[in-house]
Parts: sequence; C-alpha cells; structure tokens
Amino acid sequence: MDRYLQQLDSFDLAERRRALSALCDKVESGDIELPQPGRFVNMHCHTFFSYNTYGYSPTKFAWLARKAGLAAAGTVDFDVLDALEEFQQARRRLGLKGCSGLETRVYVPEFSTRVINSPGEPGISYHMGVGFPNSQVPASQQGFLHGLKKTAQQRNRDLMQRVNEYLSPVELDYERDVLALTPAGNATERHMCLAYARKAVEHFGSSKTLVDFWARKLGVGAETLDLPEGRNLLNTIRAKTMKRGGVGYVQPDKGSFPLMADTNRFILACGGIPTHTWLDGTSDGERDIEELLDVAMSTGAVAINVIPDRNYTPGKQDDKVKNLYEVIEVARRRHLVVVGGTEMNSPGQKFVDDFGTGELAPLLSVFLTGAYIVYAHSVLQQQCGLGYTSPWAERHFRDRAARNEFFAAVGRSIQPDRETKLSALGETTTPDEVLRQVEQ
Repeated sequence: MDRYLQQLDSFDLAERRRALSALCDKVESGDIELPQPGRFVNMHCHTFFSYNTYGYSPTKFAWLARKAGLAAAGTVDFDVLDALEEFQQARRRLGLKGCSGLETRVYVPEFSTRVINSPGEPGISYHMGVGFPNSQVPASQQGFLHGLKKTAQQRNRDLMQRVNEYLSPVELDYERDVLALTPAGNATERHMCLAYARKAVEHFGSSKTLVDFWARKLGVGAETLDLPEGRNLLNTIRAKTMKRGGVGYVQPDKGSFPLMADTNRFILACGGIPTHTWLDGTSDGERDIEELLDVAMSTGAVAINVIPDRNYTPGKQDDKVKNLYEVIEVARRRHLVVVGGTEMNSPGQKFVDDFGTGELAPLLSVFLTGAYIVYAHSVLQQQCGLGYTSPWAERHFRDRAARNEFFAAVGRSIQPDRETKLSALGETTTPDEVLRQVEQ
C-alpha cells in the first residue's frame, strides 16, 4: 500500500496509472473498502502541476478524495490546465464526482487604487475558471494560455535573481534546482522557497552555521524557523524575500497581469465558468464587495470562490466569521455559484474543510450545491456542449436561480459511470429530457 501511494505522486504518468490500477484491483477484490460518498467537498485543491504542499498528483488527490468519502472534488492549478485530463480519468475510474480549473492573477482597472485579494497590490486580483470540460483550448485562445505560464515563469526567474543576490552564497539555478521540483515546468514561488531551503542545507549542512545563516538573512529568531525545510521556514523565506517589502519583490502594475475581462473571455471560450475569488472581506476592495461583484459579473463571472478554513477559528465568533456569512449571503442574493476548498498549496492546510463545526455546518448545503453545479456543468459541457455558460443554457434559463436549481439537480443525480451516456444529447434537448436521462 505504501509503495502504491508513493507511486501515485511519481512524476512518471505511466507509473501513476499503474499504481491506481493496482489500488483499484484491491478495491474490486475487497482488500480495500471505499466508503459511500458523503456530503463534504473540496473543489479547490492545487496539484503538483502548480504546487501542492504534500506533493499530490491529480491521481493521488482523486484517490484520497474517494477514500475520504467526499461528495465531490476539484483541482485548480496556477496558469495551466495540465492536471485536467489525468484527474478526470482517475476520478471516473474511482466513481468520484469532480471537475478541474485554473487560477491566475488579473488586473481590475476599476479598482486600481484599492487592494482586492492580493495583499498590498491595488488592482490585482486572484481569479479562477472552474469546470473546464477538457484541456483543448481553442486556437484563438492558445496564445493567452501560453502567455499566462510564460509570464509567470519569467517573473519567477527575475525574482530568483534578486533573491540570489541577497541570499548568496545560497544561490539557485532555475532549471536544476527549481524546475526539477515540478513535473511539467510550472514552478511557483513556493517551489523556490523549498529549493532555497534545500540549497542552504547542501551548502551549510545541518550545522549551527545553517541556523545562523537563516536567522541573519530572515531577521527572526532561529527557534521559530522549523529547520531544515519546515512550514515556518518556507513561509518566512517567502514573506521576507518574495512578498511586499521583501528584497526580491517588485510592485506589479496594470501591465503585469491580464485584464479580468480578457481572462473571463478566455475561460468562456474554453467552456469554463469564470469565478471571482474572495479572500476574507478585510481589504478596501472587498469591503466594497457589491461594487466589486458588479465589475466581475459585468465581464462574465457567474461564480465566487471562498476558502472557508482561513476565515474562521472553531468556537470563536469574530469579524472574519461575520464576513464569511455576509459574502455567502451576497452570493445567495445574486445567485452566484459558490465554490470552496482548502487549496493545499501551503504547509498545514487541511485536506477538506470541517463542515461539522458550528461555524461551517450551516454553510455546508451552499458549498455542496455549488460543487454539484460545477460538476454538472463540466460533464454536460464535455459530453454535449450543454454546460452552465453555453448558449443552450442561456436560451433555457434566463433566470439564474432556475439555472442553478437545474444544474444542481443534474449534479446530484448523475453518476460518474454514466457520464458518457449524455453524449447523445444536443441543442434540441430540453432541460426535462436532460433530467430524465440522468435520473435513469
């Protein structure tokens, strides 16, 4: 079992597939029992195609999500769709409902003087597309997707050069030290932090010199650093050298990232769902949430992403809990699809939100419904082009509440082993006919 689980995270796709096949054989033989799907969901998990703090591949996440009895699960990676086909194949084999998407950063000119959800960076917003039906990008949009990754990688290289100068003699080579930590060349700042931690051990060993080096360079007490590559060290490297105020940081401007409107056009052209992301409601921009959503929705956003775990402490009622409930209410009033998850791209993040706590239990139905909607969208869009953002849906559901109700019903009813049966549906199919098909 341990060997198979390790192989699920191999950089070799064939090895990952063989390991999943072996595990599925054990399920079929009765050696492994998988639970019935429950009600908890995680629709926002990064894989090792951008950065997963536990090194999870798309296949590994699908296995663990099914093993945990999640009702649905979803992958999201920065600037690439590399996880999509693998995750879809794995989740279908496991009988797991799910979908895949992409996250990036965008520029919102209407908020050029206000911080949104990228701390210290006015006008810059993290942004998502969820429920992509496949990774086949239209020719007209291939340059846009290529540009996301190319720009991010060049930004990393420039950042690394500045940080190298400061951390010398601990210096990285991008290809050898950073890209080697990724399966497909899509490194992030978090990969660089891990690479710096390992390069320092390579240079200094585990001696007191290593402790003194990090304490001096990062300006913190050595006892807080969790050496040689623990959570506190990696987070401190990032905060002190790569984020605002750090030696390698350069303030982005309106030319650093694509416009939200252009990004939404790309997502829609690919058959995905444009999704605004919400942090915690404390920034200037998020305090003007109604205006912010007006802008996002005017350019195509029909969903909002929330990371529940970062916005509450069990048993403690504070402003973040209040903000969390308020944004869910705003989303309900606007009939926005609510997507949620834990990310898992930073040490210490949970595999799934604890929707059993007093703070989150009342919101479980909201996140579960959102998961069913985006799952139904991705399946219908892939199989027959009748997704949530399709012309077919626009014709049949002018009322957003009715659209949400329909896609949620489809998501609840359809089972992964019956998804391909929807391929016979088409533009002349009515919503009632879709429901009858999935309920058979």
